[in-house]
Amino acid sequence: MLSKSGRSTPARVATLATHILLACAAACAVAFMAAPAIAQEKYPEKPVNLVVPYPAGGAVDVVGRLLGQKLAESLGRPVVVDNKPGFSGNIGAQFVARSAPDGYTVLMAALTSYSINAALLQKANGYNLTGDFTPVAIVGNLPIVLLVSHDLPANSVQDLIRLAQAKPNTPAFGSSGNGSIEHVAGEMFRRQASLELLHVPYKGAAPAVADLLGGQIQIMFATGPTALSAIKSGKVRALAVATPQRIGALPDVPTVAEAGLKDFVVPSTYGVLVRQGTPKPIVTRLNAELQKILQMPDVKARFAAQGIDVVLGSADDADHRLKGEVAKWARVIQETRIAAQ
Repeated sequence: MLSKSGRSTPARVATLATHILLACAAACAVAFMAAPAIAQEKYPEKPVNLVVPYPAGGAVDVVGRLLGQKLAESLGRPVVVDNKPGFSGNIGAQFVARSAPDGYTVLMAALTSYSINAALLQKANGYNLTGDFTPVAIVGNLPIVLLVSHDLPANSVQDLIRLAQAKPNTPAFGSSGNGSIEHVAGEMFRRQASLELLHVPYKGAAPAVADLLGGQIQIMFATGPTALSAIKSGKVRALAVATPQRIGALPDVPTVAEAGLKDFVVPSTYGVLVRQGTPKPIVTRLNAELQKILQMPDVKARFAAQGIDVVLGSADDADHRLKGEVAKWARVIQETRIAAQ
């Protein structure tokens, strides 16, 4: 605005400058708010890192690599499987808990084992299972199978119970470590059947199964893929599965409940997690892709060969399931009085 002399007054200039600054600030704010939305729409723009917190070749790794391969095809970007084993799977979980919440670092999680760790180790595991992660999807339930050495004269769960009652602490059951799913299943069995069994912890399932095959231990609760491989050797027998129904991979093997121990259900639940704070559209996108993948015939066949039951559901379903797992295993740990060692 010009004065009568043809020049702008200082007040007019200041007002105009203020308006310009406000307009710029508003534009910048809109651009700032729009940037995450644009990034989410373009997700993924680079390779996705799928962290498998266990060694290569194990059940979690097999599932993770299969899902990673299919996700790469559906997302149109490489999905790099990154094995970070150690500390009962907690090293890998810690890595993802410290990652950026952008959907580019994903955890292939054995949720039952993590829930047990949460009860046993609490803050010592280095992360908060329900506070540091957002569940994307539950992908499957891995059955736990009760195995006995071929040399043990037990052809049923009741045979095993009678044998253990006659010789307390003589039958030894192995596990992949103190507080592992195999250990917890064994303690639940011991408690429900009122038995005295000797627990022998190993540093992993492989050495425990090796001693089971060799007769150094007589009993083991093993995950489906481990059990199926051991059964093929002809040196062990499957007495029961700790699932609500019989499984397709072992149709002639009864459930523990059928054998007389009610409510004995110990599946190992697998899921996919991302860092808490990951934008919801990215979580929804990943969940949608996984739902398509889990219904592919070849994926279902690979899961079935491992004895894994496919689980479908939303991210909200996964969140509800995770919280239920944490609550359930906290009760079990308290009842069985298992302590971290």
